[in-house]
Order: sequence, then C-alpha cells, then structure tokens
Amino acid sequence: MRPSENLVLLGDNLELLPELDDGIFQVAYLDPPFNTGRVQRRRTLATVTAADGDRIGFQGRRYATSVLAESSYADEFDDYLGFLEPRLLEVRRLLCESGTLYLHSDYREAHYVKLLLDGLFGRDCFLNEIIWAYDYGARPRRRWPAKHDTILVYVKDPDRYWFDAEAVEREPYMAPGLVTAEKAARGKLPTDVWWHTIVSPTGKEKTGYPTQKPEGILRRIVQASSKPGDWCLDCFAGSGTLGAVAAALGRRFVLIDSNPEAIAVARRRLAAVSTSGSNG
Repeated sequence: MRPSENLVLLGDNLELLPELDDGIFQVAYLDPPFNTGRVQRRRTLATVTAADGDRIGFQGRRYATSVLAESSYADEFDDYLGFLEPRLLEVRRLLCESGTLYLHSDYREAHYVKLLLDGLFGRDCFLNEIIWAYDYGARPRRRWPAKHDTILVYVKDPDRYWFDAEAVEREPYMAPGLVTAEKAARGKLPTDVWWHTIVSPTGKEKTGYPTQKPEGILRRIVQASSKPGDWCLDCFAGSGTLGAVAAALGRRFVLIDSNPEAIAVARRRLAAVSTSGSNG
C-alpha cells in the first residue's frame, strides 16, 4: 500500500508496517519505549485559588488541584533488542534510497541499539550520534544526573542520502563575542549536541502524554533530512509530534501507535493543524 493521504493508525506496528510499500519514506523517526523497567505516568493538573485548597503557595495562599487527564504505559521488555529488530528491518525496507532513520534512545540502551543498527544497516550507514541535552527533572546525589537522550542517525545509502544543513534553523553562538557581529546575528548551524528544553509543563505544546518530545527537536530532523512533499514515518507515534511538525513544514506523514490513549491525543492535536486528512 502506498498512502494517498496522511494516516494515523492504531495497532501493532509490526503488523501494520508490512502493509506499506517499499521505499516510501524519506524520514523515519522512532521513539520506542526506553526499557526503563517502570510504568511511565503523566498527569495534567488544573490549579485554582480556593480557601479550603489542598496546597499552600506563596504567602500562605491556598490552592485546589484537580486531575484533568492521566496516562500511562508499561516500559519493560525481556528481550529489548529482539523487540526492536524486526521493526527496524521493516523501517529500513520502507526508507527510500535517500532516506534517513533517527532512532531516539537513552543511556541505558543506546550502546546496544547502535550495535544492532550497525548489523542491520551497516556501519558505513551510520551518520551521527546526536546528544539532546536538557536541564530539568530529578537531581540524584549519588551519581551525575542524567540529562540527555541519544538519537542515532542511520542512512539507507551512504552515497545517496539527503541532508540540507541550510534548511535548519540556526541557533545563537555560545560565545558571540568571539565571532564577527555579522556571524553573531546570523547564528550558527547546530552541531551533534542539541541544547533544547523539554516540553514545558505550562507551554502550548503540552498534551499530557508521558513521552512527548519537543517540536523543536523534530523540526530540526525534518528540515535537515526531507523536502516539502516528502513522506515521514513515526511508528511509535505517541502524542503525534512528528505529524504536527511534518504538517507545519509541508511534509506528509504516517503515524502508528498501539496505545489508544496515544492515538486519541495525536488525533486531537493534529485536528488543529492544517493537513491533507488523517485516517486510521
């Protein structure tokens, strides 16, 4: 099957991916569960001033909180690489010859996943290890706080892949005084270390889904490795960030997730974005 419109599909990606034709997608972004061994939960709360509220804030003011939404998913696998391998083989088949895979992982699994990808794609198809660094969350006292994720980048063909650095939004120099005023005003091309905040708990992007990734991270990926009109795939779609970014940038997309909560969130989110339609 070659899609004629944007798709948001509910189901096991290992069952749905084989239904798609070879070589459709220019970009595949995968953000699979990180195998943390925990149940991941996220609550969306509303807080209002109330004399008998359950929380005390600044200058003794009382506030009442209520749960607007709650979502969760189990993040544990007996054989994590065995879970990923057949899905990655399908994704490789679905990439066009100029296509690129971005696989999002964390420090627990990134090294094992890279060895798997070396075997499936070939070491010569490894393009980058991107470090997404942020500064938010818990601060353990008995080890260095883990404040980064890893995004492994592999291409289908090392001689034919598409990469357009000039299409990517530039970022400020960390030491603008060391470059000319013209360069400082223009900004610099990003490197393989991306300093970017997580989704703000109070920002307009927030959907309440536990693993939602910032649009800024996906925007950089889509801008660099695809062109307007190209197809993008996310088969662990979660809250639908890839779809929202792809639609805003004039790309087309297929999103797949096995969690009905995720699909509901993604469809609500994408309904507000101008797209060519969604099914599933």
